[in-house]
Order: sequence, then C-alpha cells, then structure tokens
Amino acid sequence: MCKLRLFHGSEYIINNPVLSKGKHNNDYGQGFYCTENLDLAKEWACKNNSDGFVNEYELDCDNLRILNLLDKEYNILHWIAILLKYRVFTIQDGIEKIAKDYLLEHYYIDISNYDVIIGYRADDSYFSYAHGFISNTIPLRNLEKALKLGELGTQVVLVSEAAFERLIYKTSHIVLKKEFYPKYIKRDLTARKKYQEEIKKDNLLDDIFILDIIRRELNKDESI
Repeated sequence: MCKLRLFHGSEYIINNPVLSKGKHNNDYGQGFYCTENLDLAKEWACKNNSDGFVNEYELDCDNLRILNLLDKEYNILHWIAILLKYRVFTIQDGIEKIAKDYLLEHYYIDISNYDVIIGYRADDSYFSYAHGFISNTIPLRNLEKALKLGELGTQVVLVSEAAFERLIYKTSHIVLKKEFYPKYIKRDLTARKKYQEEIKKDNLLDDIFILDIIRRELNKDESI
C-alpha cells in the first residue's frame, strides 16, 4: 500500500483542495503543489512575509500514475522542457527560441498522462538558472549543481481529478512569519552562495552548453 504524507504551505486553511483552482502557469501546470518536507511547507506558507498555515494531507497513491522526474531515467532537460511549456518565460529570438523549440521537441513529457508529478521546485533561483541555461550563458553542469546544492525542495503535485479523489485532509497548523520567513530567505541566499562558490572551480571550456547539445543532435533517449 502506497501512502504519502503531504504538506501544503499557504496563507489559508485548505481543507478541500480543488484542481480547477490551480494556476495554469505553475511549474507543472494546473495542480495542487505539496511537499513531503514539513519545514519547507512552513517556509512556503510565509514566503510573502505574512503568517500562514501548513495544511496536512494523506495521499493514497495506489494505482495512480506517478511521474517522478528525479528518477534516473529522466534528466534536467526533461524538467526544463516542462517548465518551458507551463511557466512564463520571456523568450528572445535567436538562441533562446531555438533552445526552447529543441527542448520541447526532444525532451517534453506529456504530463496529461499522469496523476501526480514529483520534481524540483522552480523558485526564483532555479527559474533564473533555467533561463540562463536556455540563453546559453549557464552550462549544463552548473545547472545540475544549482539544483543539487540548493536544497530548495522538491514538489509532489496532484494534476488529475483521480489524484484529488485519493487526497484526505488531516489538519492545519498556523505558521508564524517571524520564525519562518527569515528561514525562507536564508535558504535561498544559502543556495545562491553555494552555487557561486562551486562554479568558481569550474573550467567553462570543459562544459556543455545548450548550443553544444543542439549541435550534437541529442535525442531524449541519449545520455547527457
């Protein structure tokens, strides 16, 4: 039996999540965004520098179709392709448009075939790194480092009515901004600092940029 204990940080108590109320331009499109990490949920509840709530749920995931983008069969390019599909990017003509079209053609996964998505959370740091990658200014290795060093959290996202039917509300707890908003800011600043320290060690001449990937005509089945 597969059961997940999930948390959702919000300014509100949400005892009856509804799929239709989710925004379409979130990381993985319309859905209900949760985490298995209680501390992260508390920080997300106060991200606007206001008191909030952590809502707790139990998800019975038996027979649900789950796409785990952290599995070895997927890579960061799959994650970026999904972001490009749903998040709002300001795409310039030239390399950015070429990169977007290439990634969507070769790495996009049709998530409409799934009930639950598990993957990285594209907060401001991650989003800027992803944009830098498709602009050919951040190499693939640095993007991978940013995601692994950041500790900014992964998400469990319910994206189908079938998943919502399996979600049981448990309880909600108030979260105070004076404690968790500073932690939210510190986590992001720490992630950026670790990233900057790590990339100083790299030799960019040995790295792979998006143009290199396109030129090699990698397809979604090839290892990068």
